[in-house]
Amino acid sequence: MLTGVTDGIFCCLLGTPPNAVGPLESVESSDGYTFVEVKPGRVLRVKHAGPAPAAAPPPLLSASSDAAQGDLSGLVRCQRRITVYRNGRLLVENLGRAPRADLLHGQNGSGEPPAALEVELADPAGSDGRSAPGSSSGSGSGSGGRRRRARRPKRTIHIDCEKRITSCKGAQADVVLFFIHGVGGSLAIWKEQLDFFVRLGYEVVAPDLAGHGASSAPQVAAAYTFYALAEDMRAIFKRYAKKRNVLIGHSYGVSFCTFLAHEYPDLVHKVIMINGGGPTALEPSFCSIFNMPTCVLHCLSPCLAWSFLKAGFARQGAKEKQLLKEGNAFNVSSFVLRAMMSGQYWPEGDEVYHAELTVPVLLVHGMHDKFVPVEEDQRMAEILLLAFLKLIDEGSHMVMLECPETVNTLLHEFLLWEPEPSPKALPEPLPAPPEDKK
Repeated sequence: MLTGVTDGIFCCLLGTPPNAVGPLESVESSDGYTFVEVKPGRVLRVKHAGPAPAAAPPPLLSASSDAAQGDLSGLVRCQRRITVYRNGRLLVENLGRAPRADLLHGQNGSGEPPAALEVELADPAGSDGRSAPGSSSGSGSGSGGRRRRARRPKRTIHIDCEKRITSCKGAQADVVLFFIHGVGGSLAIWKEQLDFFVRLGYEVVAPDLAGHGASSAPQVAAAYTFYALAEDMRAIFKRYAKKRNVLIGHSYGVSFCTFLAHEYPDLVHKVIMINGGGPTALEPSFCSIFNMPTCVLHCLSPCLAWSFLKAGFARQGAKEKQLLKEGNAFNVSSFVLRAMMSGQYWPEGDEVYHAELTVPVLLVHGMHDKFVPVEEDQRMAEILLLAFLKLIDEGSHMVMLECPETVNTLLHEFLLWEPEPSPKALPEPLPAPPEDKK
């Protein structure tokens, strides 16, 4: 801690924050690492591993192309109406045959899917428990016709599409798994998952965010806004994506998975969100400790690391300390940490944005997580059209490090899952043979 305080004093005197994050010259491409220049002077380290590439990689086709050719296996109809009211509230209605029952069967009955098919959403400004407009009770049902004008919707979004959801097995040439970490982490937090899925024959891609791990760390705060990082992830996705892509995100990384799934609905086949929080727009807090000067944060870095250990892990033993060290969690410069926290501004990523997603989503939550309450992931499960929530009692925020076997099993089961065919997609039963008459 004395070293951190001394460095912080020099930081204040010299006016330049120390930069402890930079490309690792000792890392060779033969180890599976690639340095990708997403923009001039902006280089990200990427772990890319899996089976040897085929001579002719499959083209980037939409998932609906097979359905157009007559293959109806795994085909689901997504019908939803999203009504946004002028008072900031909205109402989500799932229409037609809901595929949630298929999701339950696809996971062999494990876990609890969201109970309600029709969800009334409160506005993000304040959830006071009142009924949404159009309901039979609450503030919108007052006597007299004057209040009816407030019930008129501001806009209505209709979703009516068909998606073909199939099992993603290892060694399939058109499947790629993308792993995106959150603030303070690196691709090293996915080591157990990357090794597990590579052994099963999957192609995996895991980048270091800018300023993290061995990626370049620009000394400009604008380099760490949500939009700048999202464009980095877009560049990585477009470089490695194939026909069926699965996005796995942790914490802040979940927001980038949501962004890509919304931007490329025909290429993102499934999404896995690990301790990602609720479906609310991102907005930095002005009262956060991370708004303090960089030199002060650098002085407090040992305390911040200790606090992260306490809040991010269910237990704080020698094993957890070693995992924290090996995973490079919370091991970024004070400047990058401050810029990352203050750059989390994404007003488009609200409940409507998440409700528009038609991709199947697995939500994984560690019950001891002190950063993300379980109620937020439960809220996310209600908003999403095709989603189910899995709770891990022994895990916390860094559940992929604490319970790797459990997380790997859940992820693999979800990759292999595909919905049961709809009744209209099933072939007509053959007529019974005529009975012999004697």
